Amino acid sequence: MADDQEHEGASVKEQLIEACRRNNVDLLQEIISNCKSDDEISDLLNNTTTVMGNHLYHEAALQGNYEIIDLLLDQPNFECDPISRIEGDTPLHSAIRWINSEPPQQRDFGNALVTMMLEAGSGTRVRNKAKLTPLQLVDPRNPALRDLIQKHEYAELNAGDFVDAPPDAPKNNNNAAAKGNAKADVFVDVRQDADSDDDDDDAEFSGSDEEERAEWERRRKNKGR
Repeated sequence: MADDQEHEGASVKEQLIEACRRNNVDLLQEIISNCKSDDEISDLLNNTTTVMGNHLYHEAALQGNYEIIDLLLDQPNFECDPISRIEGDTPLHSAIRWINSEPPQQRDFGNALVTMMLEAGSGTRVRNKAKLTPLQLVDPRNPALRDLIQKHEYAELNAGDFVDAPPDAPKNNNNAAAKGNAKADVFVDVRQDADSDDDDDDAEFSGSDEEERAEWERRRKNKGR
């Protein structure tokens, strides 16, 4: 697809910007389907900007366009944290600006939007040109959104406390059904048992070999001394 290709008087990039501003999922899907490769899709979606220096993701986030954002995030190699030219905002900054401008009745919807963005990989610690993180932009009258972002940050910071289960560890079948091939995270206790040797001595004798029986009885007598 040529960058300057036009359809009904507008270039492809102009159509993309309009689709993201207007939550026009059909138009965005049509443009994506006309691309010849994943590389073309990612190049078009990641590098199309407005004259003000906003990326497509910013434009959608500034309008709270959940459906468009959902579709964008499904595309190959989509950039989750592009930076706007004027404010230095990420799309997460932009989404929070939109939420702050909306009435309280929109907060649950806004929280769902931010949750989707965080789960897709949006960073919470990027500072814009005003040195503000997305969390610092949140309206203090919206504690639920602050808690949501802080819990996500906490989970990321503490991810190192958990390790992947070894290949032979038992798996949760219910979890596997829900999440496909995702690996379960388990906490591994690496402390050694100081009494492990004694446990070996107290182990039940199998009685399968006479020499083994004699050795077992000898160890039991020595232990009793």
